[in-house]
Amino acid sequence: MKTLLEYAKEKILTSEIKEVGINEGVDFNWLLNEISEGRIIIPKNINHSIKPLGIGNGIRTKINANIGTSPQHCNIDEEIEKVRIATQFGADTVMDLSTAGDLHDNLKKIIEMTSIPVGTVPIYAVASKIVQNDLSIVQIHPDDLFHEIDYQGKLGVDFMTLHCGVTRESISKLKDSDRVCGIVSRGGSILKKWIIETGKENPLYERYNELLEICKKYDITISLGDGLRPGAGADANDRAQISELIILGELAKRANEKGVQVMIEGPGHTALNQIETIIKIMKNVCNNAPLYVLGPLTIDNAPGYDHIVGAIGGSLAAYYGADFLCYVTPAEHLSLPNIEDVKNGVIASKIAALTADTAKGMKYALELNRQMSVARKNLDWPGMFHLAIDRELAEKRKTESESKETDYCTMCGKLCAIKMDL
Repeated sequence: MKTLLEYAKEKILTSEIKEVGINEGVDFNWLLNEISEGRIIIPKNINHSIKPLGIGNGIRTKINANIGTSPQHCNIDEEIEKVRIATQFGADTVMDLSTAGDLHDNLKKIIEMTSIPVGTVPIYAVASKIVQNDLSIVQIHPDDLFHEIDYQGKLGVDFMTLHCGVTRESISKLKDSDRVCGIVSRGGSILKKWIIETGKENPLYERYNELLEICKKYDITISLGDGLRPGAGADANDRAQISELIILGELAKRANEKGVQVMIEGPGHTALNQIETIIKIMKNVCNNAPLYVLGPLTIDNAPGYDHIVGAIGGSLAAYYGADFLCYVTPAEHLSLPNIEDVKNGVIASKIAALTADTAKGMKYALELNRQMSVARKNLDWPGMFHLAIDRELAEKRKTESESKETDYCTMCGKLCAIKMDL
């Protein structure tokens, strides 16, 4: 069976590709070319019935919401509610990052309830099992990791974060490094420890061809993980990060040649003035593959407000070429996000995405802004509520205020500029 990338290379317009083209309002031939060149992906496992979604060059910026259990807080019903809330407020995808409970059963439930793509980090499941049995990370067997990837593919996972670029070569760049935070990627730290203690190469890198065959079988999109991303602004764009990025560029090319869709993760904590440079470098090194960014977080000292920090960085990153924003919640660096955190994280990322798409002159974004402006000019409150990113909050603030029965708000009252300008 062919992958969507292989169909695109043969200029075959599948129902999935056609639906993405219609939803994005783009020419089908252009879309086929962008997919075939690896600049747009459609993460959709053959075993998951979902609405096809495009991510990449020239189309709407997409956002992801992370959910998942932890050993300190494990409630699958709560995680399922997070998926529902994330979807309700506009997340385009969700990732299950669970590390506690019945991981396979929980993942199956999440896949079955979603109508959007689902992502995972398979090494979490393997490492969690090792830790729960009081064993050392060094006792992870590569075959167990590949079996987990295959099993999750059978379940219907659409995209997987795989830290293939954490190699003996890339982690050597950390030696004598002046990094402040070291490795902050959970997957990256697991693999570094395994590599150093076993003296062996990262199996995801060493057996990459085998990995591609598994992903091709289910049409899983590989999200090449940024295991050496900076966890502090002071660490941005160092030798280790760039060394890993170069490897990811090579691996992305190999995936495309094998018919496997791929995107690139990065760049972590990055000061505002460095975002344009690193995004353009990533695009250039990775042949313009879609970029999946966490944040970026532009400052380090705003715990409790990192969703705002991430939205600032995300809007600039998307303007300069990032295609896919992983949300950051107010709980970042502090705790497992709760349901309200998920909502706030999604909304912050939607604001970032719309900000970038407006700046890029995308028709859908310009039209949304225009429609809201027209509704405001007409004091059309139902229209404004309908167009608001967070309709619930907008309607609540107006209807619970002293001006709930009027066509003006409590800011200006009868001195409303729009009323006087009629």
